[in-house]
Amino acid sequence: MQAYKVGTHTTLVFTKVMDELARGMVDEDEDAEAAPTDRAYWEKRGSKATVKLADELLAIAREIEPSLELKYNKFYIGLSKDGQPFNFAVFRPKKSWINCEVKLPRTEETDTKIDKAGIEALEYATRWGAYRFSLHADDIEKNRELIKELMQTAYQNRSS
Repeated sequence: MQAYKVGTHTTLVFTKVMDELARGMVDEDEDAEAAPTDRAYWEKRGSKATVKLADELLAIAREIEPSLELKYNKFYIGLSKDGQPFNFAVFRPKKSWINCEVKLPRTEETDTKIDKAGIEALEYATRWGAYRFSLHADDIEKNRELIKELMQTAYQNRSS
């Protein structure tokens, strides 16, 4: 604050130096989301069969970028490239299936392709900008080309 005397009047000038930022409580899930785990954790949380489905999805992703690896985190299995997270797609193994999220902007064209393929689509994740699916082993085999196409587009979007 500054005070100026102009004639018989005193004028005050206020300058904001800093705003207070209220962040709220720290959510343990936010910190834990990036916490690394291992394959055994996911085989117990899901099943060995559904973690193998993540391997199949990785094989599809490797057709696009051969250096990709699975990165086991507490809430999802992501992808890494050269040791760094590269999550254009993430996987969440369950007991009998795997949920797959491919980060793409929502379009009518993509919606139509997914509907025609008969893949069990979950609600679009607006917060993350991702299409979500529940996949069984036969779904991956039957829709391999569509899954690859979606991953290819997501990879290109993430790379640019």
